[in-house]
Amino acid sequence: MNGRLSGAPVRCHLKKIGSRWRALPPGRIAACVLAVLRCDQRPGYLAGATGVHHTTVTRWVREVVGLPAARAPRLDRACKKITRSGGGIVLLDGSLIRPRRRTGGENRKSYSGKHKCRGLLVIALTDDRGRLLWVSAARPGRSSEITACRHDRLTAHLRAIADLGFVGLDDSGPDADPAVITGYKAARNRPLTRGQKRSNKALAAVRAPVEHGFAHLKNRRVLGKVRTDPKWATALVRALLVLTNCEVAR
Repeated sequence: MNGRLSGAPVRCHLKKIGSRWRALPPGRIAACVLAVLRCDQRPGYLAGATGVHHTTVTRWVREVVGLPAARAPRLDRACKKITRSGGGIVLLDGSLIRPRRRTGGENRKSYSGKHKCRGLLVIALTDDRGRLLWVSAARPGRSSEITACRHDRLTAHLRAIADLGFVGLDDSGPDADPAVITGYKAARNRPLTRGQKRSNKALAAVRAPVEHGFAHLKNRRVLGKVRTDPKWATALVRALLVLTNCEVAR
């Protein structure tokens, strides 16, 4: 598939699963899915334009999104790629993706006390140029960034530069080589020194590419508000990772 979403990989997928008939040819199915991912077109609008039911369009989106999502790099493979390329440190950051509002207990789980809104937490790794290397599974917004990183055991795989939200992630001793490099956080009775402010400013400049990586990912308007079931959000984000990397590499 070479990371691109076109009629050829959809055609191969339909042949693999033995689906001999669809209402639209594979090329138009891929075009419908791209319209949803890039422009956040509603399935109902596409259904009216193509003459199929909106549930059919939704099924096509979930089916086709799984093709590039399956090619998203796993954490261990991403770390091996970083090692082969000679890179020793990656950039680490988290972002909150706004989902469609849900009711009851499911809605309460997605509330983030840090951002004061509801969403899904995603952790990402980039290189020093801002190219996305790996994204985590989408977790409820009430999960903290440190908890998500410890669940994926990031400190055991790599060394990273992160912002103040990841202070405390590294459990190594003060004399050990830190696995996660963060800035200094001021306290009410302990202001930052001039050297600490300079260090924070230097780290912020180094961390700028990871913000660019998230910006490239969120250029897809479908991430403006995820309207699908949250359990599909992980596949959606990983599919967008593959498509974004192919678009940036062109």
